[in-house]
Amino acid sequence: MRCSTDIKSFLPETELDLPLYLSAVQAGFPSPAEDHIDRQLDLNEYMVQNPAATFFVRACGDSMRDAGIHDGSILVVDRSRQPGRRSIVVAVINGELTVKRVEYKDKDLYLLPENPQYPEIKITPEMDFEIWGVVTGTVCRF
Repeated sequence: MRCSTDIKSFLPETELDLPLYLSAVQAGFPSPAEDHIDRQLDLNEYMVQNPAATFFVRACGDSMRDAGIHDGSILVVDRSRQPGRRSIVVAVINGELTVKRVEYKDKDLYLLPENPQYPEIKITPEMDFEIWGVVTGTVCRF
């Protein structure tokens, strides 16, 4: 499958207040439901900490599937955050966008997939490399 670049900026003009229930949803055995709404949840507020530095990009492929990033997921990316060890980042390597996990081994920088079928990428001085931002969340449909 050929991927196309699909980058969107953040437009905070629209509020989307949806109910946020006080009780958590059990992923194991069911528990009695509580009908109490804790507060309204604005998805902009929840997903975006720094609107001026945030953009969205669609993931393509399955190299990050074990991190919960699937083909077609929309990534929330914050350019103002500094990537730390094990951060998931959107980076450009030799002109191509990729999403991978940052790892340092000795003094070398690696970008790691979250799918054992893909190789890790050692970043070398010969590469044209830049980290565009840190992935802070994903949006996906089932």
